[in-house]
Amino acid sequence: MDIILVPGFWLDASSWEKVSPALEAAGHRPHPLTLPGMESVDADRSGIGLRDHIDAVVAAIDALDNKVVLVGHSGGGAIIHGALDSRPDRVERAVYVDSGPLGEGGVINDELPADGDDVPLPPWEAFEDADLVDLDDGLREAFRARAIPQPRGVAYDQQHLQDDRRYDVPATVIACEFPSSLLQEWIQGGHPFVAELSRMRDVEYMDLPTGHWPQFTKPAELARAILAAVDRTATS
Repeated sequence: MDIILVPGFWLDASSWEKVSPALEAAGHRPHPLTLPGMESVDADRSGIGLRDHIDAVVAAIDALDNKVVLVGHSGGGAIIHGALDSRPDRVERAVYVDSGPLGEGGVINDELPADGDDVPLPPWEAFEDADLVDLDDGLREAFRARAIPQPRGVAYDQQHLQDDRRYDVPATVIACEFPSSLLQEWIQGGHPFVAELSRMRDVEYMDLPTGHWPQFTKPAELARAILAAVDRTATS
């Protein structure tokens, strides 16, 4: 199975380096992406918006012969959902890692402080305690050293969707910061945060208790969770 791995904010393809080997060992073909403007700290991020990142994922799908599994971490969940909307017939499953599908008109996070065209990684004090579970001092130092500013437009732009067939594609939510049972309570209560997720017709939930960056804090467990989702896709 071709597995396209889309990183969250401030990260490039290398953020999947401790996850990809287990996917390869299981016989799959991981394709970790570095999205436009994320090539380096010095890359030009002017004019790059959410659609540019979605289009980059769509191009990766189109470059492959077979159907794919999309995996999106954090803000990457919104990006893979936009790509799913563009290519619903080419996606076997969408896997949202501590994230979920972003609906029409939503934004990933327009409250993140921007510096011109850049959204730098905020200081750790700006994050919730739940975000930072298991992210020890060494991992924090390594993360900050590798962090690349996010294009402002990706964080602030509205999502635009058009194909309701996206709701028929199987989805997996890997819940890290809080249990999946809470997500399901929100769905039952009609919370707007999960409005798009509530419309997905075939969703499975998996719990991986840790902070917001499981590819750093629990990479082996994250790889196993992705493989479990892929294996169920192959046998469904």
